[in-house]
Amino acid sequence: MIVREIKAKSILSKSKISDYTINAYVGCEYGCTYCYARFMKRFTGHREKWGEFVDVKINAVRLLQREINKKRAGRVWISGVCDPYQSLEKKYKLTRGCLEILVRYGFPVRIQTKSPLVLRDMDLIEKFEEIEVGFTITTADENIRKIFEPNAPPIEERIEALEKLHSSGIKTFAMIAPLLPGAEGIAAYLERKVDHVLIDRQNYHYADWAYRKYHLNHAMYEKFFKQMKIDLSETFRKRGIPYKFLF
Repeated sequence: MIVREIKAKSILSKSKISDYTINAYVGCEYGCTYCYARFMKRFTGHREKWGEFVDVKINAVRLLQREINKKRAGRVWISGVCDPYQSLEKKYKLTRGCLEILVRYGFPVRIQTKSPLVLRDMDLIEKFEEIEVGFTITTADENIRKIFEPNAPPIEERIEALEKLHSSGIKTFAMIAPLLPGAEGIAAYLERKVDHVLIDRQNYHYADWAYRKYHLNHAMYEKFFKQMKIDLSETFRKRGIPYKFLF
């Protein structure tokens, strides 16, 4: 893993998904094989493989303090193209520093991660008037998880973190994206741990390697997605878990 400390020019960026997004890191240690964020390499000039580099925006907190005074209040997504709680966050605490500023200014926040490290910041999260914390969970099968997310935290650790957050009265959600084999078992783990679930299919462009390796084709995956949509709808409805498909 190549880690570089850099100074960013801005940190509170406009987003198509939320009002703003904050990415305190460029790149991600998890290096999930399906990750759409690898498109960043086209703009950053990195020659390393996705998952083998992380740039740390060491001035992120100072930038946010300066920029937030000039911005209209709006929802902030943490984070759009990196995991805000990858292990480097233990050392740099940039996500925590940004949260400290956002709570003071009353900005609503949505955190999305795969890491139970988010529990470290529960003291801050509980101070927000409007916040939700979500975990990306793509499958209930650890063997499948290891193929697509070999460096990410195990599924069980994510579920346990969701439960702790939810039981503390914090609004929580699960993001099943991309939808992988074994996803049909996720609902059983989420009952009484999330307020809602978002579900999306796999991005073909970044999954081509998987199709080649496992001799799959797009038609086979389309059939899989259609069947999973039916199965998951029934499962979540039976368990009384609000859900939304993004495809």
